[in-house]
Amino acid sequence: MSDFVIDAFEFCRTNGRREGLTPVAEMPRLAAECADKSGAIAWSLQGGSTKEGFPRIDMTVRGTVQLVCQRCLTPFAYTIDSSSVLMLGKDDADADEIEEVIDDESVDVIVGSRSCDIRDLIEDEALLALPQAPKHEACPDTSALDALRSEKVSPFEALKSLKK
Repeated sequence: MSDFVIDAFEFCRTNGRREGLTPVAEMPRLAAECADKSGAIAWSLQGGSTKEGFPRIDMTVRGTVQLVCQRCLTPFAYTIDSSSVLMLGKDDADADEIEEVIDDESVDVIVGSRSCDIRDLIEDEALLALPQAPKHEACPDTSALDALRSEKVSPFEALKSLKK
């Protein structure tokens, strides 16, 4: 069994802890969203249980990835810094019941597994931390974009030139 495959319920029961550093290149779905495969994601998982006795995993992911700015189409460094709480249900019905009991939108309830690959959880969290439309705070060189904006020609001018 891989070091990344855990019994999620046992992990929570024994207050397990795992942490590591995973290269972006080893996360295919995350790498597909990035400008390149450089960078790495530092992560940690801490098992435990809630005061109600439900199994829970506290997860953090941090790292810097290269995204493409949707404004100027150049790569830029984006820092991921995300934390979440995952509560585990035995099946879909149990997960739904837990959601009703805790009634907390900040907690995600998932179906746990006796063979849970934590790489999937880590990659999911990193993907959820990415912006939908990544942009620089202020694009470094907007001269090409500005040139396109200033070169707007009226469609009627174009028709007038065809008449000649």
